[in-house]
Amino acid sequence: MPADLGLIIANLTSFYDLRRKVVIHVGADGGQLLGYAPLSLKVIAVDKDPSAIRRLEERIPEQSLGETVSVVPGDFRNLDLHGDVVLLEFCLHEMSEPRSAIEHARSIAADVLVIDHLPESRWAWYANEDEAMARAWKAVAAAGPRERRSYEAVQRFGDYRELEERFSSLGEESHRRIRALREQPAVVIPMPYGIALV
Repeated sequence: MPADLGLIIANLTSFYDLRRKVVIHVGADGGQLLGYAPLSLKVIAVDKDPSAIRRLEERIPEQSLGETVSVVPGDFRNLDLHGDVVLLEFCLHEMSEPRSAIEHARSIAADVLVIDHLPESRWAWYANEDEAMARAWKAVAAAGPRERRSYEAVQRFGDYRELEERFSSLGEESHRRIRALREQPAVVIPMPYGIALV
């Protein structure tokens, strides 16, 4: 991954203590943020993308997480899950109704952790997700977060082709926006993100 995942995991675990908790990890993707899992009681990794599920299932034995992490395919709103905390990993902005997603998360766990890109992020703009990010953080604000912090990160790509590949599924507008980066030998994009406890 082009971002410093170790730093993101460290920020997440210093923001909220995931030790000895049953974590419903929504949007677990390929498991890139599962570095906290060895200290948790149990992690239920949820994703609805079949390719993400395959990557998760490969990563779990590689990281010796078979005793702690179980993988559940599907939309967490349609699954019968309960835990101590729901962790929404960089996915709230992808949900059509972020407010109802937060409400559902509150109904299945005492705590809800949202980690997502900030709307003012250059990364969000290039990905053509800035409006979706704004909608997601508006839903977080409406839910009345108990705590919220902002963090800085960057996405790094060896060249434009690598960036273009990463954006392959994001549509024509995002490809139009990143064309300005075509001549850069290495691409570095600021990616501020926030973590909120709802």
